[in-house]
Amino acid sequence: MSLSDLMSNLKDKVGELKSEALKFKNKNFLNAAMAGSALLALADGEITPDEKKKMLKFIGNYEPLTVFKTTEIITAFGDFVTQLEFDHDLGEATAFEAIGKMKGNEQAARLIMRLVIAIGAADGDFDDYEKTMARRIANELGLSAAEFEL
Repeated sequence: MSLSDLMSNLKDKVGELKSEALKFKNKNFLNAAMAGSALLALADGEITPDEKKKMLKFIGNYEPLTVFKTTEIITAFGDFVTQLEFDHDLGEATAFEAIGKMKGNEQAARLIMRLVIAIGAADGDFDDYEKTMARRIANELGLSAAEFEL
């Protein structure tokens, strides 16, 4: 496969994700996606200011989420990160509650998993902490982690 074919394929996949996200343009979907994103960002126990900036930039520029206003995305992500940093156990419970609202909606759940995996790999290192958290998120969504090679 040539580089141009690979890039074209990648562009098509991003377009498909954006089209799918349009179907789920609602607060519960946004909260579930940002809860999963925050859990992945903090999977190793901390997130540095540089990591926050990188993550927020990635989320703000992730085309499937462009169906939402950037301020909505940043606020939702920031709220989950703040809760997790303030009281990890309570923040995690809140995040998983938001994610759980998408259980049973297979299309939305799969889109959230693809987003979570993309965020986990955004820095080029999808580490064991992130994979463990991604497996927990898949379980909360009622999906098989093995389907996502986790």
